[in-house]
Amino acid sequence: MADIEKTAEALREKGYEVSCFASGEAAAQYLDGEIDGYTVGFGDSETLLALEMYDRLARHNNVHDPMHCREGKGFYATARDCLTTEIFLTSVNGLAETGEMVNIDGTGNRVAGSLYGHRKVYFVVGRNKIAPTLEEAKRRARNVAAPMNAARHNYKTPCAVRQDRCYHCKSPDRICSAQVIYWKKMNHMDMEVVLIDEDLGF
Repeated sequence: MADIEKTAEALREKGYEVSCFASGEAAAQYLDGEIDGYTVGFGDSETLLALEMYDRLARHNNVHDPMHCREGKGFYATARDCLTTEIFLTSVNGLAETGEMVNIDGTGNRVAGSLYGHRKVYFVVGRNKIAPTLEEAKRRARNVAAPMNAARHNYKTPCAVRQDRCYHCKSPDRICSAQVIYWKKMNHMDMEVVLIDEDLGF
């Protein structure tokens, strides 16, 4: 069972603002109230999709999301737009109770947007992403989240086909191009981790 309070305290010690919620709905309402009148970019996130954050925020913000491309714009153009917004939202593939976060990315738009250039970055994280240690968070990112993400894109990687673990493959569909470990909050950046006591995303 994930220790959300322990994780929240560890994240605060690493410089993050942290908000904890018992449900995804409560977290979504909070974000909807906090983010008003901004340009907003999304990292490719099943968690944000489950919370319907695009629909909520698009009512009163200018939102760019690679999972909701506007007419005439594809994934790559939309992903580039996301890198220049005031607010950026994403999730992580693994979060250690000791406060380190882990993301694996294939294209790079998600990790790039989470590291620099925005007025504020929100990491929205369900309890299923939490692991006791950094090593276990890294293992989760590679052997749980990555295969599930590859499968949802219908990629023909060994991990997606077998749905079990990373094979360190050479497939052209491989989504594990980079792994980023957030040791602490980035310098000179406003970053908030929204922890949710529900299983959300991969």
